[in-house]
Amino acid sequence: MSEEIEQIEQVESSNVVKPSSIKKSSTNNMDFGGLEVFYEKNKKAVTYGGGAILAIVVLFSFYKFYWLPGQEKEANNEAFFAQTYFEKDSFLVALNGGLNVPTADGPKTMMGFNEIADNFGATKTGNLANYYAGICLLRTGKFAEAIEALGKFNGKDEMVAPVATGAIGDANMELNNIDEAIKFYLKAAEQSNNDFTTPIYLKKAAFAYEQKANYTEALATYERLKNEFAKSSEAREVDKYIARVKTLGNIQ
Repeated sequence: MSEEIEQIEQVESSNVVKPSSIKKSSTNNMDFGGLEVFYEKNKKAVTYGGGAILAIVVLFSFYKFYWLPGQEKEANNEAFFAQTYFEKDSFLVALNGGLNVPTADGPKTMMGFNEIADNFGATKTGNLANYYAGICLLRTGKFAEAIEALGKFNGKDEMVAPVATGAIGDANMELNNIDEAIKFYLKAAEQSNNDFTTPIYLKKAAFAYEQKANYTEALATYERLKNEFAKSSEAREVDKYIARVKTLGNIQ
């Protein structure tokens, strides 16, 4: 038995590969040496790339927490004067500014909504200035410019957003772009389905369909107004409108 064990041990020891007998393979050299070579060749790019990411983070933090709030405050201060003239129906002054106004720091030349939108476009107030500029342009007969300004407004609230969209419809109606007007009236009606703005734009869409002599769609839109928003002021005389389009379109 002892001789068998001794033979087994001799066989096992003969199969042991000594570290000194292993040659480093080219694959192992590529795995580690290649990485070292890559880093040495590109360490500036790696270092600067990391620095660039850090710089972006720092700049974003500065933008969001310092620069943007300061811009918002300044935009609000400027918009106060433009808003005041807008509420007085002084639309050209509200739009273009240019008047001297009193401030705590002495008289200054006020900005209009156009300039506020241009100078403070990254702020909420600057965005809202696009809406006000569009309404001013609409009210002063500059319909194509109104469409452009209102198109820059990015609103999501339940009231101002559909009104802005509907105003684009109004401007298109003034330009006799009736198909475009219908598209924006229907969009405004669906943008915020409520009892205030939706019936307004359904009625406008139905009237626009009438101008196109599309009495079938006009009827369907008036009937929706009657069935879904019967208590709205826009639905008070809707039966008269329904009778009219049925007569004009020879619809039974």
